[in-house]
Amino acid sequence: MNAELSRKNDFKQQFKKRCFNFSISVLKIEEFLRDKRSNWILLDQLIRSATSIGANIVEGGNSTSRREFINYFQIALKSASETLYWLALLRETNSNHKDKINSLITECTEIKKMISTIVLNTKSNSRF
Repeated sequence: MNAELSRKNDFKQQFKKRCFNFSISVLKIEEFLRDKRSNWILLDQLIRSATSIGANIVEGGNSTSRREFINYFQIALKSASETLYWLALLRETNSNHKDKINSLITECTEIKKMISTIVLNTKSNSRF
């Protein structure tokens, strides 16, 4: 049982780190896109939603109940969906940075799938 607990703790730490690194990547791409005035509002919204993913994952990890945990992870899931929207808009309006934006879309999609799985598994193991 200790090995499974260790594996779960490793996954949690790696997942938090992955969300943190995704936020950093979003913050860094701003450097390339900030020069175009029409990107400003999109970038502001993108940064809010992208950083919200990791923040809610961290808060959810400190929950005192399964219901609270699920709530934070569902908020993170919604933030991931919103982030994909802003990234898609930026990709379509900034063709010279499509590759960089596509890699962020790929990473956000993977994080979103992981969050969905965590929510579904937690719900199926809960009694509400």
